[in-house]
Amino acid sequence: MEKLITLLLFSLFAFSPISAQSAKEVLDKTAAAVSNKSGVTASFTLKGGQMSDNGTISIKGRMFQVTTPDAIIWFDGKTQWTYMKKNDEVNIANPTEAEIQAINPYNFIYMYKKGYSYTMEKKGGNYEVHLQQTQKKGLREMYIVINAKTYIPSQIRIHHKKGWNTIDIRDFKKANLSDSMFRFNSKDFPNAEVIDLR
Repeated sequence: MEKLITLLLFSLFAFSPISAQSAKEVLDKTAAAVSNKSGVTASFTLKGGQMSDNGTISIKGRMFQVTTPDAIIWFDGKTQWTYMKKNDEVNIANPTEAEIQAINPYNFIYMYKKGYSYTMEKKGGNYEVHLQQTQKKGLREMYIVINAKTYIPSQIRIHHKKGWNTIDIRDFKKANLSDSMFRFNSKDFPNAEVIDLR
């Protein structure tokens, strides 16, 4: 009888939805949910060390635009423009994947398939996926908290050389975004000093 109960309990856990999905399957579904062809928008709060910031992000494929009280960042898939409001200054650069991830919390959907190992835990109504670097490039590790029903991330914790940054994400929604919003338009900032760092 005891063996039968043990076997039944094992069967229940072995075929439950929690154990049926691997970390990669959850990340694949998250990437699909975030990768809306027309674009998505969200609000975020960033905390790390003595830094704290909030803002909005718009994403379409590899392109993104981030707006905070201090800056606006545009990325068209290759070139990044960073406008610092205080200095009325624009820096132009071609960022690395790690630099993009530090700015765009959703960039992990392009990173996880290569150079990372992952494990996963189910915590309440969320999955928590832990990514760890397997090659000596990119980010060392990150945790992604993903809603188990919608596969939308609500929090991303990123490990940098100086410690951890936590990005809380809310108000995620699909949108119809124009490609032009992901490029800096000098006409909108006629007096800005442009510094090309490429």
